[in-house]
Amino acid sequence: MSGKKTAAPDQARSLALLWGSHSKPGRSGLTVRAIVDTAITLADANGLESVSMRQVAEQLKAGTMSLYTHIPGRGELTVLMYDRVYGDLYADVDEPTRQPGGWRGALEFIARRNWEVLMEHPWIHDVPAIRTALGPNITLKYEAELRPLDGLGLTDVEMDSALALLTTHVQGTARGAAEHLKTQRESGLSDQEWWLETSPLLERYMAGLMDRFPVAGRVGTSAGEEYQAALDSNHALQFGLERILDGIALLIEKRSKS
Repeated sequence: MSGKKTAAPDQARSLALLWGSHSKPGRSGLTVRAIVDTAITLADANGLESVSMRQVAEQLKAGTMSLYTHIPGRGELTVLMYDRVYGDLYADVDEPTRQPGGWRGALEFIARRNWEVLMEHPWIHDVPAIRTALGPNITLKYEAELRPLDGLGLTDVEMDSALALLTTHVQGTARGAAEHLKTQRESGLSDQEWWLETSPLLERYMAGLMDRFPVAGRVGTSAGEEYQAALDSNHALQFGLERILDGIALLIEKRSKS
């Protein structure tokens, strides 16, 4: 989504920042928390590419160099932003486990909370999460999301894989939804307006191709009429979520019989 490259963060400095104090003010009166929160506000409004140390300093009415006394560069700032947005994901580490519906209800809750964060902060998709240093909030997130799967008979690797399957589905669907919303904004057309404009054209061109593409024509027309758009992100999220949970249920049943 973003074409702007960020220098790779120094892992040692990133970890020290992530696990250090964010509320202690420096000589300028700034705190790491204030810098990170301001950067997140900028990214939410204009994308990750809009975030620079200079832009953040301008928002804080501070000198750019004063930010560097707290955070050494944009790479480390991005790592802090990523960890910070997940800080309020759950009320506490056992909130997912307390949800009704057992492990399945817990995983549905986890999926929805991750979806909400990704939709609120779409710039997260531009952060290379696999190489992002593990901070306290990401570590707490992982712990909270694994607990509902503990004690069900799955191996540790299966627990990790089941959770990864769930969150990867949410991330992929949320990325598509973010791109969809961006297209709506740039085109100036709502989904319904786009469909009303496009549907007659599709019918005109597809009419002569139904013999060649009978299944694609039938299914595409049915889906378009159902969604009144090219995509229904909520349907895609829920459909995939149910199939994933069904698969995990089968694995749990298999393990209980072995």
